[in-house]
Amino acid sequence: MEIIREPKVTLLARQQFLGHPDIDWKSDSDIDPQQLVEFAGRLCYMSFGKDAQVLGGHKTIEGRTTNQGYIANLLQVKHGSVLEHAAFTFLFEGISRALTHELVRHRAGFGYSQLSQRFVDESNIAFVLPPEVAEGTPAFDIWKEACENSLQHYRKLLEQVTEQVADEPNATLRRKRARQAARAVLPNSAETKIVVTANARAWRHFIELRASAAADAEIRKLAIAVLRVLQREAPDIFGDFKIEPHEDGTETASTPYSKV
Repeated sequence: MEIIREPKVTLLARQQFLGHPDIDWKSDSDIDPQQLVEFAGRLCYMSFGKDAQVLGGHKTIEGRTTNQGYIANLLQVKHGSVLEHAAFTFLFEGISRALTHELVRHRAGFGYSQLSQRFVDESNIAFVLPPEVAEGTPAFDIWKEACENSLQHYRKLLEQVTEQVADEPNATLRRKRARQAARAVLPNSAETKIVVTANARAWRHFIELRASAAADAEIRKLAIAVLRVLQREAPDIFGDFKIEPHEDGTETASTPYSKV
């Protein structure tokens, strides 16, 4: 039985900022999502620069000169709507079904595409070790035995139901009927994969909630992993989060700006 101990986070996509042909403005940041956020904010107040003349002859006012300063001000005054224009797409692997049950509760600004247990044969599925269960302890032995038993029962149930639906003429439907029945015995520790897209405001909210000490330990580890990627990708948007060690051996993150 394969045991997974850490989530795998892969950034799949980010946006490209193309600019506007009639607006003579350039950000000092070369990071597309940060340029987009700054552009959206400046449009709200027409603050592209006092000498600029854009959009039907409207004159604009002098604005902050740096992307970092501009976005820091947006976060401070909680002008979070402009963060919704910047989006990031991840693939999460090595996470449990228990985690995704919590993850998909985040609806505003999120999109999900998850591995289907109805279409995919889980006969050789891996299991995600809960962070609270330490290897070499009685708790680990109990957890491992339960996962191994569930996998054996999945295989047996899959075989039995496959025989029961053998008269189904459609091969795809035959497999779906058998697998959707067999998956009923798999535990929340079953490993899954999911593609997640969200805007910057939604990712900040996710990290604020799930990287806190009060969050489930597994999703907290995922939130910290996501934060580290986003801090590299868009440091002006996510750099205010501070990662600190937690007493249980994991990490937490917090920001002076909340509910942005």
